[in-house]
Formats: sequence, C-alpha cells, structure tokens
Amino acid sequence: MTEQCLSCGVVIVRKVNDGWVTLMLRAFHHWDFAKGIREDGEDSLQAALREVREETSIADLSFEWGERHLETGPYSKGKVARYYLASTAQADVEMGISPETGEPEHHEWRWVSFDEAYDLSSPRVRSVVQWARQIIGA
Repeated sequence: MTEQCLSCGVVIVRKVNDGWVTLMLRAFHHWDFAKGIREDGEDSLQAALREVREETSIADLSFEWGERHLETGPYSKGKVARYYLASTAQADVEMGISPETGEPEHHEWRWVSFDEAYDLSSPRVRSVVQWARQIIGA
C-alpha cells in the first residue's frame, strides 16, 4: 500500500440517554464516517483528526479506547481506510467546505444508532460499524 492511498478517519460516538449514537456522513448515496487522505508530514491519527475537524467541525474527541484502529480492504482505486474510535460530547455538526469545489464534501449528516449505521452503510463500512460497536459494547 502506498502512503498516498491511506484514507484516515474516526468513528465518532456520543453517549445519549438510551446508549450510544455514531455520526454518519452522506456523500451522494454513500454513508461513511469522517475520513480523508493523509497529507505529507502527517501520521495517520493527525490526518484523521484534521479530516474530522474539516468535515464536521468536531475538535473535542476523547480516545478512551486507546489508539487502536481498523483498516478496510482496498476500495475505490486501491485506497485503504483506517478508522480510529473516539467519543465526543458535541452534538452540533457543521459540514466543512471543500477548497477544491467550494461546496461541502457531504450532503447530509446524522447521529444514528449502530443498527441504523449498519443499515445505511455499504459492506466495507459495515465491518467498521461492527468493530466499533463491539469495542464500546453497544
């Protein structure tokens, strides 16, 4: 895997009255977690944190389960996605504007249960949903 093909992101979870919800972002008809390509000089966690800030405005993340991560198999021209798991208390999301297009990278965001996240996502993302759910015991 070349370094340019690593997409880094975070499964963001938030505690609510009846358990946990996770933040999903929609680009066209694909639901996924906040992520993006690592830039020169960044390690994968720095890239994941930057992407979360750019795509959601969330900067307050707690890695209470450590820095463990899950990588997906290759997709979309050989990219591999590496996801970390973190919690936040921030419920409000502001989708960032892409410098390339001047438009938001995503069309919609939702805080959803893990069941809903599984139902919304593609098989590649479903494995990430299951991994995160197992770690936090949701």
